[in-house]
Amino acid sequence: MAKLYFRYGTMGSAKTLNLLAVAHNYRQQGKRVLLLKPSMDARFGSNTITSRAGLEMEADVLVADATDLFDIDFSCINCILVDEAQFFSIHHIQQLRDIALIKDVPVICYGLRTDFKGKLFPGSMRLMELADSIEEIKATCFFCNKKSTMNLRHIDGRAAIDGPTIQLGAEESYFPACYRCYYDQIKNAEEALVSCQT
Repeated sequence: MAKLYFRYGTMGSAKTLNLLAVAHNYRQQGKRVLLLKPSMDARFGSNTITSRAGLEMEADVLVADATDLFDIDFSCINCILVDEAQFFSIHHIQQLRDIALIKDVPVICYGLRTDFKGKLFPGSMRLMELADSIEEIKATCFFCNKKSTMNLRHIDGRAAIDGPTIQLGAEESYFPACYRCYYDQIKNAEEALVSCQT
Protein backbone atom coordinates (compact mmCIF):
# COMPACT_ATOMS: atom_id res chain seq x y z
CA MET A 1 0.00 0.00 0.00
CA ALA A 2 1.25 3.49 -0.86
CA LYS A 3 1.75 5.88 2.04
CA LEU A 4 0.50 9.32 3.02
CA TYR A 5 3.37 11.57 4.13
CA PHE A 6 3.24 14.87 5.98
CA ARG A 7 6.39 16.98 5.84
CA TYR A 8 5.94 20.10 7.92
CA GLY A 9 8.08 23.03 8.92
CA THR A 10 7.90 26.67 9.90
CA MET A 11 7.91 29.56 7.47
CA GLY A 12 11.25 29.67 5.66
CA SER A 13 12.06 25.97 6.10
CA ALA A 14 12.22 25.32 2.32
CA LYS A 15 9.11 23.12 2.22
CA THR A 16 8.22 24.16 -1.32
CA LEU A 17 11.84 23.88 -2.46
CA ASN A 18 11.83 20.33 -1.09
CA LEU A 19 8.59 19.57 -2.96
CA LEU A 20 10.00 20.92 -6.24
CA ALA A 21 13.19 18.88 -5.80
CA VAL A 22 11.15 15.71 -5.31
CA ALA A 23 9.06 16.53 -8.41
CA HIS A 24 12.25 17.14 -10.42
CA ASN A 25 13.73 13.81 -9.31
CA TYR A 26 10.60 11.88 -10.33
CA ARG A 27 10.47 13.63 -13.71
CA GLN A 28 14.17 13.04 -14.37
CA GLN A 29 13.42 9.32 -14.03
CA GLY A 30 10.57 9.59 -16.54
CA LYS A 31 7.89 9.25 -13.86
CA ARG A 32 4.69 11.28 -13.64
CA VAL A 33 3.94 13.46 -10.65
CA LEU A 34 0.73 15.32 -9.96
CA LEU A 35 1.18 18.71 -8.29
CA LEU A 36 -1.68 20.02 -6.15
CA LYS A 37 -2.09 23.35 -4.38
CA PRO A 38 -5.00 25.21 -2.80
CA SER A 39 -6.76 27.56 -5.21
CA MET A 40 -6.70 30.33 -2.57
CA ASP A 41 -2.88 30.56 -2.74
CA ALA A 42 -2.25 33.07 -5.52
CA ARG A 43 0.84 34.77 -4.01
CA PHE A 44 3.08 33.87 -6.96
CA GLY A 45 0.38 33.35 -9.59
CA SER A 46 -2.73 31.23 -9.35
CA ASN A 47 -1.28 28.17 -11.11
CA THR A 48 2.32 28.41 -9.95
CA ILE A 49 4.11 26.62 -7.13
CA THR A 50 7.09 28.86 -6.33
CA SER A 51 9.86 28.53 -3.78
CA ARG A 52 11.54 31.58 -2.26
CA ALA A 53 14.76 30.32 -3.86
CA GLY A 54 13.22 31.13 -7.25
CA LEU A 55 12.37 27.65 -8.53
CA GLU A 56 8.84 27.10 -9.78
CA MET A 57 6.55 24.62 -11.51
CA GLU A 58 2.98 24.76 -12.71
CA ALA A 59 0.38 23.12 -10.48
CA ASP A 60 -1.67 20.41 -12.19
CA VAL A 61 -4.71 20.81 -9.94
CA LEU A 62 -5.96 23.82 -7.97
CA VAL A 63 -8.03 22.50 -5.09
CA ALA A 64 -11.08 24.54 -4.07
CA ASP A 65 -13.73 23.67 -1.50
CA ALA A 66 -15.93 22.02 -4.12
CA THR A 67 -13.11 19.97 -5.71
CA ASP A 68 -13.60 16.20 -5.62
CA LEU A 69 -10.12 14.69 -5.77
CA PHE A 70 -11.56 11.38 -6.94
CA ASP A 71 -12.54 13.09 -10.22
CA ILE A 72 -8.83 13.26 -11.11
CA ASP A 73 -7.41 10.64 -13.48
CA PHE A 74 -4.69 8.86 -11.48
CA SER A 75 -3.67 6.44 -14.22
CA CYS A 76 0.08 6.49 -14.80
CA ILE A 77 0.66 8.82 -11.81
CA ASN A 78 3.66 7.76 -9.74
CA CYS A 79 3.37 10.32 -6.95
CA ILE A 80 1.09 13.13 -5.76
CA LEU A 81 2.79 16.20 -4.25
CA VAL A 82 0.73 18.72 -2.27
CA ASP A 83 1.89 22.26 -1.52
CA GLU A 84 0.44 24.35 1.36
CA ALA A 85 -1.43 21.31 2.69
CA GLN A 86 -2.45 23.18 5.86
CA PHE A 87 -5.06 25.03 3.77
CA PHE A 88 -6.72 21.83 2.58
CA SER A 89 -10.04 20.92 4.19
CA ILE A 90 -10.36 17.93 6.49
CA HIS A 91 -12.46 16.33 3.73
CA HIS A 92 -9.65 16.73 1.18
CA ILE A 93 -7.06 15.32 3.59
CA GLN A 94 -9.33 12.29 4.06
CA GLN A 95 -9.58 11.94 0.28
CA LEU A 96 -5.77 12.04 -0.02
CA ARG A 97 -5.54 9.32 2.64
CA ASP A 98 -8.02 7.20 0.69
CA ILE A 99 -6.30 7.86 -2.65
CA ALA A 100 -3.02 6.51 -1.27
CA LEU A 101 -4.89 3.39 -0.13
CA ILE A 102 -7.28 2.79 -3.04
CA LYS A 103 -5.22 4.07 -5.98
CA ASP A 104 -1.90 2.89 -4.47
CA VAL A 105 -0.22 6.22 -5.24
CA PRO A 106 2.08 7.81 -2.63
CA VAL A 107 0.90 11.24 -1.47
CA ILE A 108 3.46 13.66 0.00
CA CYS A 109 1.99 16.74 1.67
CA TYR A 110 4.06 19.81 2.59
CA GLY A 111 2.82 22.53 4.88
CA LEU A 112 2.77 24.40 8.15
CA ARG A 113 1.80 22.61 11.34
CA THR A 114 0.48 25.62 13.25
CA ASP A 115 -0.74 29.16 12.63
CA PHE A 116 0.75 32.35 14.11
CA LYS A 117 -1.11 31.77 17.37
CA GLY A 118 0.41 28.30 17.78
CA LYS A 119 -2.85 26.49 16.88
CA LEU A 120 -2.97 23.53 14.53
CA PHE A 121 -4.50 24.21 11.13
CA PRO A 122 -7.46 21.82 10.60
CA GLY A 123 -5.79 20.26 7.54
CA SER A 124 -2.52 19.80 9.43
CA MET A 125 -4.32 18.29 12.41
CA ARG A 126 -5.96 15.70 10.17
CA LEU A 127 -2.61 14.94 8.55
CA MET A 128 -1.06 14.42 12.00
CA GLU A 129 -3.87 11.96 12.70
CA LEU A 130 -3.78 10.05 9.39
CA ALA A 131 -0.28 10.22 7.89
CA ASP A 132 1.85 7.08 7.77
CA SER A 133 4.98 9.20 8.01
CA ILE A 134 5.39 12.61 9.69
CA GLU A 135 8.68 14.44 9.13
CA GLU A 136 9.83 17.83 10.33
CA ILE A 137 11.72 20.03 7.89
CA LYS A 138 13.98 22.01 10.20
CA ALA A 139 14.79 25.71 10.05
CA THR A 140 16.59 28.19 12.29
CA CYS A 141 14.94 30.84 14.45
CA PHE A 142 15.06 34.33 12.92
CA PHE A 143 16.19 35.78 16.27
CA CYS A 144 18.71 33.17 17.50
CA ASN A 145 20.40 29.95 16.36
CA LYS A 146 17.91 27.50 17.85
CA LYS A 147 15.50 25.40 15.81
CA SER A 148 12.33 27.27 14.84
CA THR A 149 9.04 25.71 15.89
CA MET A 150 6.67 28.69 15.67
CA ASN A 151 5.44 31.05 12.95
CA LEU A 152 5.56 34.62 14.26
CA ARG A 153 3.40 37.03 12.27
CA HIS A 154 4.75 40.56 12.32
CA ILE A 155 3.83 44.01 11.11
CA ASP A 156 6.89 46.14 10.39
CA GLY A 157 9.03 43.82 12.52
CA ARG A 158 6.76 43.86 15.59
CA ALA A 159 4.84 40.72 16.58
CA ALA A 160 1.17 40.66 15.62
CA ILE A 161 -1.06 39.18 18.31
CA ASP A 162 -4.45 39.53 16.58
CA GLY A 163 -5.83 39.04 13.11
CA PRO A 164 -7.23 36.37 10.82
CA THR A 165 -5.82 32.85 11.05
CA ILE A 166 -5.18 32.72 7.32
CA GLN A 167 -3.14 35.57 5.94
CA LEU A 168 -0.93 34.66 3.01
CA GLY A 169 2.58 36.01 3.11
CA ALA A 170 6.28 35.26 3.36
CA GLU A 171 9.20 37.02 5.03
CA GLU A 172 7.36 40.34 4.82
CA SER A 173 4.72 38.94 7.20
CA TYR A 174 6.26 36.00 9.11
CA PHE A 175 9.40 35.08 11.01
CA PRO A 176 10.33 31.50 11.94
CA ALA A 177 10.99 31.47 15.70
CA CYS A 178 11.95 29.12 18.52
CA TYR A 179 9.41 29.11 21.34
CA ARG A 180 11.56 31.29 23.66
CA CYS A 181 11.93 34.05 21.05
CA TYR A 182 8.28 33.69 20.00
CA TYR A 183 7.21 34.08 23.63
CA ASP A 184 9.47 37.10 24.16
CA GLN A 185 8.27 38.84 20.99
CA ILE A 186 4.59 38.26 21.87
CA LYS A 187 5.14 39.54 25.43
CA ASN A 188 6.88 42.66 24.10
CA ALA A 189 3.99 43.32 21.69
CA GLU A 190 1.41 42.85 24.48
CA GLU A 191 3.31 45.21 26.79
CA ALA A 192 3.59 47.81 24.03
CA LEU A 193 -0.15 47.54 23.40
CA VAL A 194 -0.95 48.04 27.09
CA SER A 195 1.36 51.06 27.37
CA CYS A 196 -0.31 52.66 24.31
CA GLN A 197 -3.74 52.21 25.90
CA THR A 198 -2.77 53.84 29.23
